[in-house]
Amino acid sequence: MDNQHIRLQPSKGWISLQLDELWNYRELLYFLTWRDVKVRYKQTVLGAAWAVLQPFLTMIIFTIFFGKMANVGSDGLPYPIFSYAGLLPWTFFAQGLSQSSNSLVGSANLLKKIYFPRLVIPISSVLAPAVDFFIAFAVLLIMMVWYGIIPGIRVIFLPFLLILTFTTALGTGMWLSAMNVQFRDIKYVIPFFIQIWLFATPVIYPASKVFTFMEQRGIPVWLFGLNPLTGIVEGFRWCLLGTGSRSFSIMVASTIVSFSLFISGVYYFRRMERTFADVV
Repeated sequence: MDNQHIRLQPSKGWISLQLDELWNYRELLYFLTWRDVKVRYKQTVLGAAWAVLQPFLTMIIFTIFFGKMANVGSDGLPYPIFSYAGLLPWTFFAQGLSQSSNSLVGSANLLKKIYFPRLVIPISSVLAPAVDFFIAFAVLLIMMVWYGIIPGIRVIFLPFLLILTFTTALGTGMWLSAMNVQFRDIKYVIPFFIQIWLFATPVIYPASKVFTFMEQRGIPVWLFGLNPLTGIVEGFRWCLLGTGSRSFSIMVASTIVSFSLFISGVYYFRRMERTFADVV
């Protein structure tokens, strides 16, 4: 019987993505995703209730300070459901970005011991918060019934927006996770980076005010869509609540930036992959 040998060597260049390996290691991807979900709620009193409490309590705080005191507006919607609909995709993105950015450093022992496609690690880190998203989404449906809001045919675009949120979080996370292996101070920048990104995204305030501001100064509105979360958040409100993005160019710009982040993130991640085990 002939002995079979498998030779493992680092990929070379920017083209050898070997994405077919992800399918071969799909069981590992499932295991790591489920591990991240269980670790998050292990030894917690409220367990999965935190998936609802985090955006719900944030919504209450935003409603008090920005909806009531600052009166920032909500495009004619009750501010609680306006802010909660924006917080859902934002929280999914922020959690996925935060966990994926630190995923390689947190899995250092695993990287050094066995071979598997390293892309599995950041992907599983972004998939885990999706469980929280669907739990919290049920609360949004209850709020829509409470306020008498019935989504129209536009709800069919919701899966596309979920994919867009996933690709944005994963693309940015792959960039930062690969950089974090080389430069450990990245982990200190990420929380500040996410906080700034929140205020640059129309979660707290309606995008219509930004559109008006830009139009008065002759600034093309589509530039606001260069923040991919702008199109995502506005798209969610448009699909579910019947308001939101009034400009098709906003969604086009956000989509292009989102997939550009994803594609460039994959290539950069694969480029740096050969050094992970040695540096981490």
